[in-house]
Amino acid sequence: MLYRKFGRTNLSVSTLGFGGSSLGGVFGPVDESTSIRTVNTALDCGINLFDTAPFYGATRAETALGRALRTIPRERFFVSTKVGRYGPTQAEFDFSADRTLRSIDESLARLGLDHVDLLQAHDIEFGETRQIIEETLPALEKIKASGKARFIGISGLHLHLLARVVEQAPLDFVQTYCHGTLVDSTLQDWLPRFERAGLGVFNSAPLAMRLLSDQGPPDWHPAPPRVRQACAEAAAYCRAHQVDFSEIALRYSLTLPGVHCTILGASSPDEVLRNVRACEAPSPSAEMLRPLLEILKPALGVSWPSGRPENQP
Repeated sequence: MLYRKFGRTNLSVSTLGFGGSSLGGVFGPVDESTSIRTVNTALDCGINLFDTAPFYGATRAETALGRALRTIPRERFFVSTKVGRYGPTQAEFDFSADRTLRSIDESLARLGLDHVDLLQAHDIEFGETRQIIEETLPALEKIKASGKARFIGISGLHLHLLARVVEQAPLDFVQTYCHGTLVDSTLQDWLPRFERAGLGVFNSAPLAMRLLSDQGPPDWHPAPPRVRQACAEAAAYCRAHQVDFSEIALRYSLTLPGVHCTILGASSPDEVLRNVRACEAPSPSAEMLRPLLEILKPALGVSWPSGRPENQP
């Protein structure tokens, strides 16, 4: 496993991070004993960054991660969690200062920790931008000053919104998802701006929430039909040529310059091992990528609406 200095922080994070949504059953049921074995396998493989949130599995992911890490020396891992999103509907977002300050205490109790390494406002496109800047982020700074979080940041789908907030607040990192992938690499256009600000960058969901996989996306996936169709055709092409679609997609994301850590979930030890093997494989060749990109052409760079209307690109 390779490690990178995370922006201007003093953290050295594994290039592959562990996404905790799978521990909450977001992509299918998973029992606690499997979750513990999966987390331990990740640690044994050198993964040291674990990203979770209260929203994942309605707090189940944080609880499962906390139980898995309970006997692990604290210096062996970094934990990132979030505030602001507590359910799937707009009504279940709360970016108020009061809720933010309560949220970190609730997360620490579930995780069994006295501090997290990274804390971020979750999916800020669902919030009112002025409140995020004037209320949520000052609350995060207060949490950081208290020692309950070492570094603070923001996360969300829309890169233009992340960049706008970064310009108005002293932050340590950003996290976005589905924009540093084989089907949508628009994160590359924004990386220089984040780099100039000295920010750590998490690229999450390199498989675009299973769009870029043989099994395909879950029913709730928000991608439009043309994206789903193109990705399904690319998966069929890979099957016909006995190529692992997910591995190619992950290897592609891991080569993106300027990204410090690529976060991908796993629901079993075998999935962790498969992901780590992809890290150790060479980058996909132009010859390998060319036919896939041609199949994916109708979907390249196509995203979907998320959050409040005023926050759309």
